[in-house]
Amino acid sequence: MTIVHNIAKVGFGTGTNELYDRARPSYQPSALAHIRQAVRGSAPLNVVELGAGTGIFTRALLAHPDWANSMNEIRASEPSEGMRSQFSKTVTDPRASVREGTFDTTHIEDGWADLVIIAQAFHWCPDYDKASAEFARILKPDGVVALIWNLEDRNRAAWVAQIRDRFEQHEGGSPQFRLGLWRATFSTPSYQANFEPPEENVWDYVLPGNKEIVINRACSKSYIAILPPDQKQSVVDDISAIVDRKDGMTWMDENKGIFEYPYQTFVIMAKKK
Repeated sequence: MTIVHNIAKVGFGTGTNELYDRARPSYQPSALAHIRQAVRGSAPLNVVELGAGTGIFTRALLAHPDWANSMNEIRASEPSEGMRSQFSKTVTDPRASVREGTFDTTHIEDGWADLVIIAQAFHWCPDYDKASAEFARILKPDGVVALIWNLEDRNRAAWVAQIRDRFEQHEGGSPQFRLGLWRATFSTPSYQANFEPPEENVWDYVLPGNKEIVINRACSKSYIAILPPDQKQSVVDDISAIVDRKDGMTWMDENKGIFEYPYQTFVIMAKKK
C-alpha cells in the first residue's frame, strides 16, 4: 500500500482544490520548450504525468506550441480524489486522461512512455528507490524523466523573503521542495542502475502579483490549508501587512496595485541509460 503524506492528503483534499487551481502559477514556456528538446523519442509522444494535481501543468503542456502537435496521449495520475475531480473539469483535451495513482504505482504498462513528468509534486515521494524503479519500468528505452518546480524567489525582494518566513514556519516537518530531500533519489540503487546523472536548469523571472494573489497562493499551500481558522487568519493578516509595507517591492502598475512577484523554475532531467 502506497503512503501519501498526511499533510498532502488533508491539505490537498476535497474542498481545497478550486483555490489551488486558481491561485497557483502556471509554468514558463521556456522551461516547457527545454523539456521538449530533451525528449529523445519521436512524435507523437506518450507522456505520463504523476502527481498531476488539478491539471495546471497538463494544460500548459497541451497549449505550448512545441508540444501541441507532438503529443499522442498524456496519462495523468493523482492520488487525491478532489484534485482528480478538478482536473477533469479543467482539462478537456481528448488526449488527456486522469486516474488514481502514485509515484511507485502508476498502472501504466511496461515501456509505454517517452516522458515521465512530475510538476510541483515529487518532494512528496515517500520512497525514491521504488519510484525510480517504476519510472524505469514504464519508460521506453530512450525515455526521460522531468521534474519541475516553481518557487517564490526570496533573494530578489525582501517582501518575498518575509512572506516565506511567515508561512514556512507552519510546514510541520513536511518534505517541502526547498529542503532538497528529494535529491536523495539520485543516489538510490534503482536510479543509478537505470538513469544517467541528472541535469538541472533554473529560470529566473517575475509574474504579476497583487495582494489577493499573494494571500491566495499562500493559503493554497497544504500546510496552511490544514491550519485552524484562527491560525490561518493570523497568517493572512501578517502577509497582508507585509505586502502593505512594500519592502523591496517593484511596481508594474501601482495604480492597480500590481507588482512584480519574483519566481524561479527548476527543471531536473534524468535520461534512461
